[in-house]
Amino acid sequence: MSQMSQMSQMSQMSQNTTEFFLRMEGITKRFGPVTALSDVTFAVRRGTVCALCGENGAGKSTLMKVLSGVYQPDGGKIFLDGKEKHFSGPKDALQAGISMLYQEVELAGHLTVYENVFLGREPLRGGPFQCIDTAAEIQKVRELIEANHFQLDPMATVAELSPGQCQLVELLKAMLSGARLIVMDEPTSALSEGEAATLFQIIHRLKAQGITIIYISHRLEEVLALADDICVLRDGAVVFGAPAAELTVDTLVKHMVGRELSQYYPPRESKPGEVVFEARHLTTKHIHDVSFQVRAGEIVGMAGLVGAGRSETAQAIFGIDALLSGECLLHGEKLSVRNPTEAIAAGIGFLTEDRKRTGLCTELPCSWNITLPNYERLDMGKILSLARERKECLALGKKMRLKWRDPEDPASSLSGRNQQKVLVSRWLQADSEFLIVDEPTRGIDVGAKAEIYALLNDLAASGKAILMISSELPEILGMCDRVLVMREGRLTADLLVAKATAEEVMHFAAV
Repeated sequence: MSQMSQMSQMSQMSQNTTEFFLRMEGITKRFGPVTALSDVTFAVRRGTVCALCGENGAGKSTLMKVLSGVYQPDGGKIFLDGKEKHFSGPKDALQAGISMLYQEVELAGHLTVYENVFLGREPLRGGPFQCIDTAAEIQKVRELIEANHFQLDPMATVAELSPGQCQLVELLKAMLSGARLIVMDEPTSALSEGEAATLFQIIHRLKAQGITIIYISHRLEEVLALADDICVLRDGAVVFGAPAAELTVDTLVKHMVGRELSQYYPPRESKPGEVVFEARHLTTKHIHDVSFQVRAGEIVGMAGLVGAGRSETAQAIFGIDALLSGECLLHGEKLSVRNPTEAIAAGIGFLTEDRKRTGLCTELPCSWNITLPNYERLDMGKILSLARERKECLALGKKMRLKWRDPEDPASSLSGRNQQKVLVSRWLQADSEFLIVDEPTRGIDVGAKAEIYALLNDLAASGKAILMISSELPEILGMCDRVLVMREGRLTADLLVAKATAEEVMHFAAV
């Protein structure tokens, strides 16, 4: 029986039914005149993984915030383990055994791993003058790390960790809480393939222990491989549900976007022209003797495991990391780039992999986020024209189909999909000759991915040279003309995508 059929019968079920660990019935949530959730009925079987899919803005986050007590529903009921629950806040949900792992982790950067894991629930020792049992905290966290094969030091400060390692700290917190239901929101978006594989092993162990998991991800191949059941939201309503085994990527995409997606990646008619960018023997603290070329009209992918040196290569080109040796050339002329300002002036753009930490100034207006690096090009280096800035941003917003109320709204007010579009708009306005895009579709839905793919394709067709860094091999093989493979800071292969396979790329990345 499909999950949709199961859901249709839920109103007839007794509240003592134990098949579903979680049942949310008729959930409605409004924000003023906007209905974010409309009569949503959602159920998860005990000890299974249920994937919650949908485009950004479909209502997934709102539904999970209702479940976790962040939002109070305007209608509907929540049943956990057969009993109706009312959560007045996140603390109530946590005490009931619901743990949330958000995509954007919020840890105390100045504290250590073990301090973050135990924050707010520190064990005490001693008599009348009790103090925190630091030794017990460290020992427990070390045991969890070793048992799950995490590459983490419990004594490390969180500010020193990568985004992937921060996600693992959040997972440790959930495991320590003894959660009975864990919601994972894009948990692998910043993880290496090895870390993701470890996470999947953990999920299987949690299932075996009877723990129920709601899994949210835009990586559809991952969803189909991991989930038992899949529920699709669109425009705040449930539109489809079925066992994962009955679905393919194509059918799942159709239900998510409400239309056929005949070709996930746009067709490419690559006709590379002259060399636009060349790197010669680039060496920094992190990379060694890296050389490659990118031609006009060409999209060159860069693949490799996390830590292989892909982002570090981009940072060296863009003037973020200092070169110890080597040189960069644009149209055959040697560049002297000591910082991002000089890189932008030379005609190089860089779409960073982490839009929140290194891409956007989230509390500044969207318009500022677009134009800040482009004032010289807009002849506003000395005198700022707010009218021209607004006109430019409105035009870009229309071209990018940005969903914003006004360009003057802060970037933090936008969805992840639209924040990514703001960053892309920045480099469209810059009209860079050579554009580096690092994880351009991280954390955005399938519809937004298709839009980004089409845009990159159009930029290449117009003669731009593009270097595309991605952890998703299907994305590299679907979008690029060539793929550069890196391992341990060195370039190990330069392959024609038309003749390359995923297995071959992984061989050069890992062996």
